[in-house]
Amino acid sequence: MRRLPTAGAAALAGLTAIALTGCTASSPAPEPTTADSYVEREVTDGTTTFMVVDNPGDGATLSYGVDSGITLLEEDIDGATYAFKDMNANAELDVWEDWRESDEARAADLASQLTVEQISGLMLFSSHERSPADGLTDAQETYLSADKLRNVLNAGGSDVTENVTWVNAMQAYVESIATADEPYIPANFSSDPRSEAQSGSAYIETGAGVSLWPSVLGLAATFSPETVEEFGRVVSDEYRALGISNALSPQIDLATEPRWLRVAGTLGENPELAAELAAAYVTGFQGTYDEDGTNLGFGEDSVPTTIKHAPGDGAGEGGRESHTNVGKYAIPGEGLDDHASVFAAATDSLAMMTAYSIMLDEDGNPVAGDQVVGTAYNTELMRMIREDIGFEGAIVTDWAVMTGMTDEGAFLGTAWGAESMTPVERYFTVLKNGIDMFGGVNTSEFILEAYDMWQAEFEAGNVDVDADTRWAESGTRILTMYFAPGLFDTPYVDLEESLATVGSADKIEAGFNAQLESVVMVKNDGTIAEAAEGDWSDKTVYIPHTYDVGAASLFGPATYTEGPSLSVEAAEQIFGTVITDTVELDAEGKVVSATAPDLSDVDLVLVGLRSPNNGNPFTASGQDAATGQWYPLSLQWAPYTADGANVRTTSIGGDILADGTKENRSYFGNTSRISNEADIHAFERAVAAIEASGKDIPMITVVKANNPVVPAEFEAASDAVLVGFGVSDLATLTVAAGLHEPQGRLPIGFPLDMDAVEAQSEGVGQDMTTYVDAAGNDWTFGFGLNYAGSIAE
Repeated sequence: MRRLPTAGAAALAGLTAIALTGCTASSPAPEPTTADSYVEREVTDGTTTFMVVDNPGDGATLSYGVDSGITLLEEDIDGATYAFKDMNANAELDVWEDWRESDEARAADLASQLTVEQISGLMLFSSHERSPADGLTDAQETYLSADKLRNVLNAGGSDVTENVTWVNAMQAYVESIATADEPYIPANFSSDPRSEAQSGSAYIETGAGVSLWPSVLGLAATFSPETVEEFGRVVSDEYRALGISNALSPQIDLATEPRWLRVAGTLGENPELAAELAAAYVTGFQGTYDEDGTNLGFGEDSVPTTIKHAPGDGAGEGGRESHTNVGKYAIPGEGLDDHASVFAAATDSLAMMTAYSIMLDEDGNPVAGDQVVGTAYNTELMRMIREDIGFEGAIVTDWAVMTGMTDEGAFLGTAWGAESMTPVERYFTVLKNGIDMFGGVNTSEFILEAYDMWQAEFEAGNVDVDADTRWAESGTRILTMYFAPGLFDTPYVDLEESLATVGSADKIEAGFNAQLESVVMVKNDGTIAEAAEGDWSDKTVYIPHTYDVGAASLFGPATYTEGPSLSVEAAEQIFGTVITDTVELDAEGKVVSATAPDLSDVDLVLVGLRSPNNGNPFTASGQDAATGQWYPLSLQWAPYTADGANVRTTSIGGDILADGTKENRSYFGNTSRISNEADIHAFERAVAAIEASGKDIPMITVVKANNPVVPAEFEAASDAVLVGFGVSDLATLTVAAGLHEPQGRLPIGFPLDMDAVEAQSEGVGQDMTTYVDAAGNDWTFGFGLNYAGSIAE
């Protein structure tokens, strides 16, 4: 625990300011048990040198740069001497410097002392910083000093040395620019998820070196809040070791639209399960645990979370996604309360991110209020989040929400419905709606202009509080995210400790075990049975080859990929011999032909099917960029023409055109565009090769699922089917070989066909007709098999 008696306790014996003194370099940390006075030691990462202060007992660990000018203050408590950092050089222990005070009290105290420029800087949240190896750059120094930005998005890899040296250099820099007029504020590094074993998301950095886990949807497939909390505990340790002290997760949008391009990042379609697991995720990340696994609450191992993206965002019309104009309309409709219930379960999270989407009901009207605007601009939706759901933490817009698509020089603009506003009007409106921070914004120009606008509106009687009060309110919320994980007290990262923490054997094992537990077996005719290590070492397996033509996106042209449908290297760890197709490539490395081998000596066929690839949030999937034609997203690999009775001929969402009519975004009569259609052809090639062999060779199909799929394309010809959500091929193959009994269950139902998908409502979960196989098993939410049969709920 970090808390001790308050400064007013009877044990308070004295307060002394002491100068920095020389200490032994790299001396080991003392055991925090019997020492009666704090101990200082010098630590270096090879670039930045800093002091670490180990307080007695449960006192906070402190750190500060050797050249920072920060001094220590002493207090004697119950016969022991404790250290505190004098971060504003006034030789007094202010509330915000006292690690015994509550995080909220410290935040409010400091917020009251900051300049408008500093709080405006705290409202900034940087654009993606993708190269920690570059260290502290001139551009970063500029936004840290000139714009007072402190929230930095680390979108780079997970190399420990690169991250730690970058983080420490930036922390030393922000110490160096603190003045009496502008108190010290550390940098706060954030990250999108980076721990998925097999990412299918444009957002997720599959990190080399960190422990690897299922996707969030895969965590949901465990149906285990204990597993999800363990994930948070383990991964937050790795985050802190990388210098990351804020998680831009969990994504807790309810996945009521199965085609939606971000289903893999959700906790599935069931509101009760999603709510329970969302709470466990937040608890695991935000907690600090002792050696017995007891959660002590916030502490130096904690990583505050950012729940996202506001209720209703999992209901994109037709599955389209709101990063681009193509997908800006979501239809939560009558399901909005279910969506909101998941967020209500996770209000302990210190932060939340808004959605891009314009939320509509089934008739095309705003689902809340009367504004046809994105979430951040929707006064009634934001009131619902603050008052009805009761979220009290800091709220940040998603990236590019403050930019209009038609703004001059805009690369990405998602101010849906607010394009006609001036930039300062957008900032004023969003702040008025109770939002505190602006994602992807590096400069404070418009925030400062919004401050002046706010004060003018206050003086005119149009807002209830003055600008200083409103800015201090946001400052307190934001700074609580800094004080809770001890960032003011311990901003530096010990490289040696980090190297021992990130990707340690116990963390790697925990992640792989969770992968195994998440694998779902949905069919088994006896092919998958309990086996022992080495039982397959003399067997031969065949894995067909496939390819994906990719899709162009905002970031460049399509990327073509080709290779075996499952990892040969992973298979070789279990099976004796692994063979694949003979493949002919053209001069550009694209597949011209693939020929299956003779399977006469093959014991087992393994086929990997990745979810039909409709694109990602940046590919503007659903509309042809050249012709403007709308086309359907699909959950089957073969071409799907949307001409059934349940396909809308008039879309629910649509812009108001210049002539006053409403745009029709219907894709009726048009055909899907799946970039990995080759997967199902690889499956068919494997089936044909088995038939050609004249042998009864069993075939196990492994679905690598980012979304549900239509099983009719592969189920009947498969002897067994496994579904892995964001797990490694080694995990699914381990289950396929009978080396781990499957325990996972479907966190979202698999549809009977695309007509069933068209018939369901985007905003309502578990309302789709699901697939029933010949054995009578319904591939609905919660279904899964183990060796004995259906897993009981």
